Amino acid sequence: MGSDLNITKQLQDYILKHGLKLHPIQKEIINYNLKLGDVKRMQISISQCQFLHLIIKVSKIKKVLEIGTFTGLSTLSMALALPDDGEIIALDKDKKTNKIAVDFFKKSHQEHKIKTFIKPALETLIKIRNERFDLVFIDADKMNYKKYYQISLELLNNGGLIIIDNVLWHGEVVDKNINDKYTKNIRELNDFISKDKRVEKVIVPFGDGMTVCRKI
Repeated sequence: MGSDLNITKQLQDYILKHGLKLHPIQKEIINYNLKLGDVKRMQISISQCQFLHLIIKVSKIKKVLEIGTFTGLSTLSMALALPDDGEIIALDKDKKTNKIAVDFFKKSHQEHKIKTFIKPALETLIKIRNERFDLVFIDADKMNYKKYYQISLELLNNGGLIIIDNVLWHGEVVDKNINDKYTKNIRELNDFISKDKRVEKVIVPFGDGMTVCRKI
């Protein structure tokens, strides 16, 4: 039986070089985030940008819900893949980073596709409960991941996708000696989704790990 490769930095660089090319504003966001210190870890990886872009194109997705926006790299990666009449509803509670994100959206001429809400996501999710989406991307506060997942399933069209970031949690999900509340919460979410018969699912090792669920 074949096994997965151990991805070295050299191999990762090769993969990125031969994959989808980044938009100039995506590069600007990445360079901006590099100056933010440790908080830059909230940014998705380049391989995740490429994956989100392609999956939207392949699945002909038109309406997206994003839970967790940060400075806008994931949002922009998806917006660039959407048709001109596509839409992203992007949720985040941080006014400062949201303003930065919106400035990048305007600079890339994608702001007409993106509607942002600056409130705790659970509050906004109640307000948009009558909306329906083709894809939900979850990358926000980890302790509410299960709530986000459950609500997202209700908002998702049949055959739609939920993509959840950070599900491998720096590899700590498999280390039995690590039992902080965040690691335990991610493990519990992964166990819950693995048994959920409402979805087909796969974990892909892009970035910090992404679970892709298709609503049956």
